[in-house]
Amino acid sequence: MNKAELDPRVALPFPKAAKASLRDAQLRANVRRATDTIQAKRRKLVDEKKDWQELRESARQIRAHVLEHLDVYLEEFERNFTRAGGHVHWARNDREAQEIVVAIAKQAGADEIIKIKSMTTEEIHLNDALEAAGIHAYETDLAELIIQLGHDRPSHIVVPALHKNRAQIREIFLREMHLTELGEKPADLAEAARKFLREKFLRVGTAVSGANFLIAETGGICIVESEGNGRMCLTLPETLISVVGIEKVIPRFADLEVFLQVLARSATGERMNPYSSIWSGVTPGDGPRNMHVVLLDNARTAVLADGEGRQTLQCIRCAACLNACPVYRQTGGHAYGSVYAGPIGAILTPQLMEMRHGESLPYASSLCGACYEVCPVKIDIPEVLIHLRNKVTQRNGWFAREAMAMKAMATIFRSEPRFRAAQRLARMAQQPLAKKDLPIVGQDTQARPDSAASWVKWLPGILGNWTQTRDLRAIPRESFREWWEKRRA
Repeated sequence: MNKAELDPRVALPFPKAAKASLRDAQLRANVRRATDTIQAKRRKLVDEKKDWQELRESARQIRAHVLEHLDVYLEEFERNFTRAGGHVHWARNDREAQEIVVAIAKQAGADEIIKIKSMTTEEIHLNDALEAAGIHAYETDLAELIIQLGHDRPSHIVVPALHKNRAQIREIFLREMHLTELGEKPADLAEAARKFLREKFLRVGTAVSGANFLIAETGGICIVESEGNGRMCLTLPETLISVVGIEKVIPRFADLEVFLQVLARSATGERMNPYSSIWSGVTPGDGPRNMHVVLLDNARTAVLADGEGRQTLQCIRCAACLNACPVYRQTGGHAYGSVYAGPIGAILTPQLMEMRHGESLPYASSLCGACYEVCPVKIDIPEVLIHLRNKVTQRNGWFAREAMAMKAMATIFRSEPRFRAAQRLARMAQQPLAKKDLPIVGQDTQARPDSAASWVKWLPGILGNWTQTRDLRAIPRESFREWWEKRRA
């Protein structure tokens, strides 16, 4: 896949990108199978928690409280992390974050780094910046390794290679790891990855990570993962750099009691993540000797200033909304043109791009509400989608055009002669566009030769925005009013 295809600044609008995904039957089958499995596991473990709704509400309140006092908790985290021997850097945007990480890596003498799975580093295209500086990054998460070796891009927040099946992964490993033999079982693929990565773990001295949570009270950083690769990256290297969005901070260590319960169940359908690592600063003789945290803004303060959109920052990246979304299940993640796919990507990406890019994403939803029902922190994604759609229409001038169109329609509807004239004109205009469907099996077409419905499946110009996603029933040759008048006569 072309890297530009997952850059919101140059990505195709969602409707166009989705068409390619809809034609890929294998991708759709892979996504459907994976999301069905995750949802079934999640449902079972959520049902066993009698206080699940109370946990959701508690998580929502903690995240909302943090966003109200974000500056306070970030400064508290900085004080405590620095006191423990760590270094805190502040980055206003992706470029500054890239420069900070590259400078630290060069100072450490690194020409290679190992990486823990991190959506934030994907967001800022860190691997590309490192490569440009002569530093090669190795992804150590199994799914991220598959993506990297396959020269692909993530399609899911928690399971980045969800769109790949076992046979496709085997082909990638054979080709990129230069293997002559490789079994087809999952254990065979995992063993190949383990051997490939073990040498990197033992040799490479600099690591880059993201973080699930920053703990203001202790200056701690928490990462949860399922494979143990994170633990290797957090303990073996001499230098550790964590790139973290400023919204990831939580007030107290005790708050993890809530988040570790809702995150694991929502993300992977587990009661707890197999590996939960928490560290604060530097401890002589134990773990990295140099620890850095890059606190990334990248338009998050602009999102914070939006009263309706700010709840987007409550997200804990569990991806439950992706698994439940009927749109995502049909298209997969690449159609969103962003590292953040699905419903959360549809509201997060446009805001992080300050509404300059990704403007089609708020429309990549049926507004069914399934995303809100499964969100562990109760983000009202449908409400934010509507809010962003309003922003798009105002930004592009559609609001004024729509208002003019509504006034014109009101003028027509207020007058019977004007309404009848409009109907006659519409009938004539639709003639080259209206097509009849095939008659329904068993239908008495001899008794009713005109019984097959006519539909307009394509309209020109801006009207095509309607027929791009739905068909329009053609105006009948005779209205009810006209039929009634003939009957009475």
